[in-house]
Amino acid sequence: MIRPEQVWQSKPEAAVTEQQEASQDAVMTRIGQAVILLHAGDREEARNRLGEIWSEIGEEGDSLHRCTLAHYMADAQDDPADELAWDLRALTAAADLPVDLPDDLPGDQPGDQPGSGPPRDGRPARWEPHPQLRVFYPSLHLNLAADYVKLQRPEAARIHLARARAATGALSDDGYGNGVRAAIARLERRLAAEPEAGPGPGSGPRPFPEQSP
Repeated sequence: MIRPEQVWQSKPEAAVTEQQEASQDAVMTRIGQAVILLHAGDREEARNRLGEIWSEIGEEGDSLHRCTLAHYMADAQDDPADELAWDLRALTAAADLPVDLPDDLPGDQPGDQPGSGPPRDGRPARWEPHPQLRVFYPSLHLNLAADYVKLQRPEAARIHLARARAATGALSDDGYGNGVRAAIARLERRLAAEPEAGPGPGSGPRPFPEQSP
């Protein structure tokens, strides 16, 4: 069986290249260069370069830039708590490009599935991710689930794992999409086998290492 890390190692450079072509800007190119270093094993230099870019674009920068950078920055962290913080930033950035829909259903919070909660921060009562970023959500929530497992918070992990599963309809039936679904299934089995508590930090590889959007 293909291990999750093998799935993600096969995709990131292609994903970043596609984003570079779509964005046609220097920021995405620089992110891509840092990601290449990350996958080459130079985590410290990749972390430094991504940190420099983040300091330039800031919390109010382009949502796609922030989401992509935070998504990879999480994988460059040594501390599970820092990893979680960056994965949460990625989710927040992805939620900054909503599609306004009629307010005929209960509202959603950024990162939630449509119709799952009350509106927040003036968002419309019905919220849905931007189509460009919808494919990010299964892996974003899968990352967060893995982070919470490392931090011995299995209930939080189950919540994000359920959101990852619910968002898989946006994935194509290809190697990447099938890899995400397989990684979700593996973590589901892992959590089902450990109902009381997840493993502690450093107990094994995250289900979404070498991550790609």
